[in-house]
Amino acid sequence: MMKKVLKFGGTSVGTVERIQHVAKIIKKEYDLGNEIIVVVSAMAGQTNNLIKLSQSIADDFNKRELDVLLSSGEQVTCALLTGALMKINIKAQSWLNWQIPILTEGEHANSRIVNMNVTKINNYVKKGVAVVPGFQGISKDGEITTIGRGGSDASAVVFAKLLNADSCEIYTDVDGVFSTDPNKIPVAKKIDRISYEEMLELSSVGAKVMQSSAVQTAMIYDIPLQVRSTFTDRKGTKIFDQQNIDYSKSVTGVAYSKDDAKITLIGVEDKPGIAANIFEPLNKAQINVDMVIQNVSSDQKTTDISFTIKRDDLLKTKKILSDNKKIEYKNITHNDRVAKVSIVGAGMVSTPGITYKMFRALADVDINILAISTSEIKLSVIIDEEETLNAVKKLHTIFELD
Repeated sequence: MMKKVLKFGGTSVGTVERIQHVAKIIKKEYDLGNEIIVVVSAMAGQTNNLIKLSQSIADDFNKRELDVLLSSGEQVTCALLTGALMKINIKAQSWLNWQIPILTEGEHANSRIVNMNVTKINNYVKKGVAVVPGFQGISKDGEITTIGRGGSDASAVVFAKLLNADSCEIYTDVDGVFSTDPNKIPVAKKIDRISYEEMLELSSVGAKVMQSSAVQTAMIYDIPLQVRSTFTDRKGTKIFDQQNIDYSKSVTGVAYSKDDAKITLIGVEDKPGIAANIFEPLNKAQINVDMVIQNVSSDQKTTDISFTIKRDDLLKTKKILSDNKKIEYKNITHNDRVAKVSIVGAGMVSTPGITYKMFRALADVDINILAISTSEIKLSVIIDEEETLNAVKKLHTIFELD
């Protein structure tokens, strides 16, 4: 007998028929004698609909009330799935975040789970299936909080840790983790086994199948993950520790994101502390800065500083920069039609020429590189958004992933 956390995403529970199908998957695991904790997302599209409702009231809808509103999506799924389990004679019960409780810290819309009362759940799973909401919790002050879009993955992994589960299985609408987006690149192939490190890098640069914070938590606490399809019986992808890294492949996958923007400050005075003065207020505003490029002028007195941020933060970032009295510059430009394309692979550490190979491949199809970022097992570039699929296809072929 095993204790398992099963997480079902929004597409898996997107309709009543799909919820009934999920109930049958859970029944199979339960009939094997396993103790089952189910973590659910809101039904597909429900969170977006709730956000639109809030925006119809006000563009700057209060964050506290937004968390109250958005948390209702998972509540609906919990009740419907529990009802579906009861219908097929499985003993089941749902809990809301405050009934357990799931304890969080941090600000509204961006909190994180720090603990939960495991007693109720541990006692119940000895006799039935526990159904709990992802994406949310309750603060020490009794406030409902949410943990960011895609946060149900993170919820499931944290629950697996706190409940001392044997495994955590993430059910989604694809068969597992692929070498790139199979919906856009049909020749993408499924990866059977991948390391935490590689999965973390892929998630952080645009792969949608797993939330990066969930992978990071699993890596820290060595929680085995499996990504599998709700709609087929095919083997999924297992995500393990570093012993499972395949160093024989130079590149494991190609990921991309289209939610970036590039800002350039032209003619910034080149002196110690200027970069800190630029980025300190952005940090205080919780704006995530990704790639940074600095080009010193020939007179070595001024410099141009470019960096990338999430596109949604563009207007906010420009205002912060224009209000910043600690910096002087001649002009500010931006490009909100860029994309980030990345290659990831543990074998990059020991394989020479990967950087040249990537740059040459992009040059061969006339794609200009606007910015570059590297880590031990990742190489990312910023390019024009309209060239995204051309770049991904070329890199996928060049690194023999087709």
